[in-house]
Amino acid sequence: MTNLFPIPEDHSLRFKLHNEVHARAPIALKLPVISTFLAVTLTGKEKKLEQSFIAKLCNKYGIASPKKEASHFSATLGGFQIRWEQHAEFSSYNFYVQNISEVPFSKLALEYVPPDWLEQLPGKIIVAAHASIIEEKNPSVSTTELISELFTGNPVIGAEASGGAAKAFTDFNIHSDGFSRFLVLNSTLKSGQAGRLLQRLFEIEVYRVMALLAFPIAKQMSPELNKADKRLRTITAAMAQSSGINDDELLDELTTLAAEVENNISTHHYRFDAASAYYQLVEQRIEDLREVRIQGIQTIGEFMKRRLEPAINTCKSTSIRFALLSKRINNAGQLLRTRVDITIERQNQALLTSMDSRAKTQLRLQETVESLSIVAITSYVVSLIGSITKAINTSTHIDVNTSLVTGLSIPIVLIIVAFGVRRIHKKILTDNSD
Repeated sequence: MTNLFPIPEDHSLRFKLHNEVHARAPIALKLPVISTFLAVTLTGKEKKLEQSFIAKLCNKYGIASPKKEASHFSATLGGFQIRWEQHAEFSSYNFYVQNISEVPFSKLALEYVPPDWLEQLPGKIIVAAHASIIEEKNPSVSTTELISELFTGNPVIGAEASGGAAKAFTDFNIHSDGFSRFLVLNSTLKSGQAGRLLQRLFEIEVYRVMALLAFPIAKQMSPELNKADKRLRTITAAMAQSSGINDDELLDELTTLAAEVENNISTHHYRFDAASAYYQLVEQRIEDLREVRIQGIQTIGEFMKRRLEPAINTCKSTSIRFALLSKRINNAGQLLRTRVDITIERQNQALLTSMDSRAKTQLRLQETVESLSIVAITSYVVSLIGSITKAINTSTHIDVNTSLVTGLSIPIVLIIVAFGVRRIHKKILTDNSD
């Protein structure tokens, strides 16, 4: 695109982001119409094969296949129209046959799709539904009893929708053909309204099922949650006892419990968050229907609130309980670690006290040794003086009283040795303090 004005160049994602709001617009339908909706869950490998699968169908009818990076596609192929969308956890295929007037569910949109292509459809079916939009004045649906017969006698759920432009009915059951059913009685629906209405009904069906994927996990995890909670109570009760408890063993047990709980949380956290997100989408789509009650018939919103909300609340409760249990384990772990730290500090204090006592004893012994060493050195020096005096008497003719000199030298030597030892001791202490 050429800019007519000297403005900065376009961001690399400008047009892609701008066009995203138009990417999955509902199909405008020519009424009456029949439709079939399929939602499949796929592995990573199957998701990569979807493009080639769609391309095979396009080649069969001689039209251009979607681009490799496309996540949605719609086209008219022969006598039917297809709409494909790839989502994070599932892909949906919607088939429409327009401007066809038949008794509801006697003719199905899937009958127009090549069966050999359908046989190769990758993934596992999570939702399959037929829908039919007919005129409200159609004699085959003129009474509540006739509408109920189309749902094999099951209780019918429905309401006026799209501001009274139509009436939508279903029973939220899977019938003997493996499909659920939606019936829309058209009063004043426009083609765009009809496409949006069908899309909302199908999305309510698929999102409610995807939301319920977390419910079996919540039921399965409930006994594990109760067991973990009981183990935590046992550990905390043991912590409350004042004696006879091995804190290290309790800490090991608490750490093991924390690891198990965190593993459960990390394993199922995404599924519970997804359930909450899908349920919000269900509520939003029901709100978009703008339901008005039909006397004697339960609305779709009431049905979901009564039947789906308790299961979702169970999932939320399980997720919250695991989060609270993890927090309680963490708190107990901190308390236990604090108690272990205090015990270690007490042991260290006792050890330091013992070392201080030994140091004092060693100092006393050292002082005793020093005193004895002064006496020993004095004795040795005095003996040397005595020997020197004797040598003088022998080698010279000077008469020196050896006993007198030795005796007089004792106090002098003692004082000098004591002073020297004390000075050396003081010097060592000064060096150590520096």
